[in-house]
Amino acid sequence: MSTPWPSSDAPDHARSGASTPEDYAQPRTLHTSTFESPLLSPDARDRDQQSSSSSSRANTRSSSVGTNFVSSPLNPNASSTHGPPRSRPASRGSTYFNRIASEESQALAGPYGSLGGHRGSMVLYRLAADDAAGAGADSHLAPPKAFHNRDSVISSSGDSVFSLSSDSKYPSGVVVGTRGFVPYAYDPDVDKDAPDDDDDLLHTPEYGHGRRSYWSKRGILNVGVLVLLVAAILTLFLCYPLLDFFRNEARNVAITANVRINATGQAPKELISSLPRFPRYVSPGCQNDRFQMPELIDPDTPESAMTRTGFDGEAYELVFSDEFNLDGRTFYPGDDPFWEAVDLWYGSTADLEWYDPKQVYTKGGALQIVMDQVADPSLNHNLSYVSGMLQSWNKFCFTGGYIEVSMTLPGPNSDTQGYWPGAWTMGNLGRPGYRATTDGTWPYSYDACDVGTFPNQTLADHSGPAAALHSDESRSKYNFELSWLPGQRVSACTCPGEEHPGPSNGVGRGVPEIDILEAEKNKAEGGVGQVVSQSAQFAPFTHDYLYVNDSQDAWWIYDETRTRPNTYKGSAIQQAVSALTTLPDDMFQGSGAVFKTLGFEYWANPKNRGEGFITWQTDGKPTVRMGAAAMGPDMGPEGSQVSQRLIPEEPMSIVLNLGISKNWQTIAPETMIFPAVMQIDYVRVYQRSGATNIGCDPTDYPTANYINSHLEAYSNPNLTYWSQPGPDGAGYPWPKNSAYAGGC
Repeated sequence: MSTPWPSSDAPDHARSGASTPEDYAQPRTLHTSTFESPLLSPDARDRDQQSSSSSSRANTRSSSVGTNFVSSPLNPNASSTHGPPRSRPASRGSTYFNRIASEESQALAGPYGSLGGHRGSMVLYRLAADDAAGAGADSHLAPPKAFHNRDSVISSSGDSVFSLSSDSKYPSGVVVGTRGFVPYAYDPDVDKDAPDDDDDLLHTPEYGHGRRSYWSKRGILNVGVLVLLVAAILTLFLCYPLLDFFRNEARNVAITANVRINATGQAPKELISSLPRFPRYVSPGCQNDRFQMPELIDPDTPESAMTRTGFDGEAYELVFSDEFNLDGRTFYPGDDPFWEAVDLWYGSTADLEWYDPKQVYTKGGALQIVMDQVADPSLNHNLSYVSGMLQSWNKFCFTGGYIEVSMTLPGPNSDTQGYWPGAWTMGNLGRPGYRATTDGTWPYSYDACDVGTFPNQTLADHSGPAAALHSDESRSKYNFELSWLPGQRVSACTCPGEEHPGPSNGVGRGVPEIDILEAEKNKAEGGVGQVVSQSAQFAPFTHDYLYVNDSQDAWWIYDETRTRPNTYKGSAIQQAVSALTTLPDDMFQGSGAVFKTLGFEYWANPKNRGEGFITWQTDGKPTVRMGAAAMGPDMGPEGSQVSQRLIPEEPMSIVLNLGISKNWQTIAPETMIFPAVMQIDYVRVYQRSGATNIGCDPTDYPTANYINSHLEAYSNPNLTYWSQPGPDGAGYPWPKNSAYAGGC
């Protein structure tokens, strides 16, 4: 606000703007710039004074404000109802100056300060630009006032002492390079007769009242575009993947079943230098092309071997074969899509050999597994023998069917004693030689939730069952206790949320074993030559390891002149159902090395488990048949209280090995020769026509995710236990059993 400026000298007329000295003597009405009355230019103020004087009687101000003026908070010239502006009494010899005019007032006082003769204008602002293009003649808003030089010491109107343009928000002249806000006057009446904007109707209170339909062409088009967009997204991310899945289901199943690649994603190596040695894996006429994916059925398999009639009378089709005809094949990790030779010590049976991949290769149209004595055990992991083990674990598996191997045995003749040749199958959840993976899984084939899943098959307080607390058929080193197994790790009692391979925690899983053969010296009184043990291992155990053999459906020996039941029925770590069959003398390394066939045929039906069976054969003839009834429940006062054990339903991998261990038989070095060779002419797998079930990760008995989630156990053969901490254990949690003490 301006204040009177006292002065003892009369100011210069030219500077004060007074015409006579009397002008200084009379008090002047202060034209103070306020919200109600901004400071105007002298001419405009004089007009305002005249108009104000003529209308003072009516106590109104008309001035230059039009009759249609509407007051607005944005209007700095709103009419006042409080009478004329106040004035201050003037003292003689004093000069009074109004407050320095506001920039808004100057904007209204400019050339555009009154539009159409009205003073009901609003002050609006626009962002200053480097050019004036935005404020041209075609602009809807009036251009800002370009102030002239406003620098002065005393204005001609006498309203101010000084005014400097440089001190103003809106300096005079053209402002170059500024980015501030520029005020300009705008009268709303200018646009009152202009046509309404398109969206003005939307802001009226009456909008939408009385409408009978809210649909429009534009709305329908918008909704239609959204529907098409959603449909396109669903097609891209839902329909197309489903279509692709069903279109390629056969191929995907084949991949899962290891037709083109194994379950862990391993494919044959591209060994260009080895291509001519593998015609099985090379397309005809493409020996110099890239390594081709192998087929499950070896092209060298004779046509006559493509089908067979089973011992059960069913028609069988060949689903896998390896004829081993190509010499020079090796089986180091990654060399073969179906087989891998291991590099480990088989500690489960305390073997005396180290398994080395170099001991397994093809030669002379057959697989060679060679055992050698080692002159310096310190160079062989402190073991005196080196041999080979070939596995199809996690590469090729089958569930149900018939497997046959044609082979010869090591040794100078059938009187040899000490080798432990084997051809056998094992559930893919266990990796042979990797003891942590079989801890709590081997040799379980059990899908009940009861005491059979408990540690040692006993109650938590060791109060029973009595058959588990003591068994005369057990051994002293096991305190004559029935079982020393830690319990079924992934049983049908597994608590929700605990680790389990699936398909659900209510399905009992394990690592069953069915042996094609294990050869040994005939231990019967007066016995000569070699016998082959053909067996299946089960857990949990019946009392005294007994199995049902009182019916042909449960147990049947085809020819008692060459086959007899094995008196060994098990121990605290396994129950075995086994028969011994005399082997031909001419199949040994030094007595002709004539290839003989051995194998077994089995059927497992989860929907009707009572029809399951296993039938073994030696030299092309069936030897013994075990039905599902042999492994029936063991209830009653003397029973171990376990339920039905199952003919294996797990995907089974194949193992071929030549070992040596005191746990198998007495070793008589004088009856042995080295290098000792076990030869395999072929391996063939058949399944019932229309019932093909191959692959290591079937839907009903998956293994891949479980294996991949516990790679430490499945890749470290030095681990012995699943849940114990290192260095002996993998450190994984043992799943809780809902039926055991504490439950879930």
